[in-house]
Formats: sequence, structure tokens, C-alpha cells
Amino acid sequence: MSQAQPLKFVSLLGSLRAGSFNAVVARNLDQLAPAGVEVSALGSVGDIPHYDADLQAQGLPESVVGMGKAVAAADGVIIVTPEYNYSVPGALKNALDWLSRLPDTPVAAKPVAILTASPGAIGGARAQYHLRQILVFLDGRVLNKPEVMIGQASSRVDPETGSITDADTRSLITAQLSALAEMAGGQG
Repeated sequence: MSQAQPLKFVSLLGSLRAGSFNAVVARNLDQLAPAGVEVSALGSVGDIPHYDADLQAQGLPESVVGMGKAVAAADGVIIVTPEYNYSVPGALKNALDWLSRLPDTPVAAKPVAILTASPGAIGGARAQYHLRQILVFLDGRVLNKPEVMIGQASSRVDPETGSITDADTRSLITAQLSALAEMAGGQG
């Protein structure tokens, strides 16, 4: 009997700051993933130029093409993002705008999980709501439950050590990744 191939997920980080709570969460995904799931990070949203139709007419930027190929090859996408001004960060929105312009939109029909972390009590809920609206246009298959909104992140995530210190938060992330694996057709 042959061994099943692992599911391969890619993570897209909406934060540019290396020490952000969300960056810590994103860097911990692979170790929190269930057996049979591998998670690798996509390039930085900061490496993508501002969307400009004139620039697109000259040819798609290599950073966009590379990100699109990685998303297309993945079994699922995990978006980890902070909330800025009750919505998604501009750099993340820009990356998604570019991905929507690629031929055969790579996010279309792709299972997508959303995680947010915030120092506030509601953990990025408004950003998740807006991100779900954006993903409707990209035709992503957004995982509904379990939702991961890490409120009061400073008591759950430690940027200095790069760890998620709260056991319940770690378990919730693992449960979400398992549900994403099931959605993507694996055993999770």
C-alpha cells in the first residue's frame, strides 16, 4: 500500500512587521499542523508593487507570478492577518488584487482558512469579515469553522520567543488546520 502524499498548504501573512503577533502565528503553523499536512510561507506581501493597470499591461510582476504559482500548486491557503482600521491591511488587499488578475485565478475553488491576532478583545473579527467579502470575488472556499480570532494576543503570543504561549490557542489553531485538511480532501 502506498503512502498518501501530504497536503501542502501555503500561508499568506498580511503583516509586514517581523515581530507582529500575526507573524509569530504564521511561523508556528507548520508545527501546529496535523500529521500529513505541511505549511510553507508565501513571499512577503511587501514585495508586491502597488496594483496599477499600466504596470499590469507591461507584464505581471515576477513576485505576483511566483505567488500565484505557489497558491495554484497548494492544496489550501491560510491567511494570517492583523486588523487595520476595522479592515484588512492595504498590503494584503493589494496582494489579493494582484492574484485576482492572474489567468485562472489561483485562489478560485481553493480551500482558505483565516486567522487573525490582535491586542484588542475581538481579535481581528472585522478584518475577517472584510476578508471573507474579498474572497467571494476571488471564489475562494473559505472555511467557516472553527474560526480563529486571537484576542488579547499579548497574553497568548510572545514575539520575543516566537511562540504561541496559550495552550487553548494552539489547540484551536490545530483544530482549524485539521478542518482545512478535511475540506481539502485529506484525512486531517
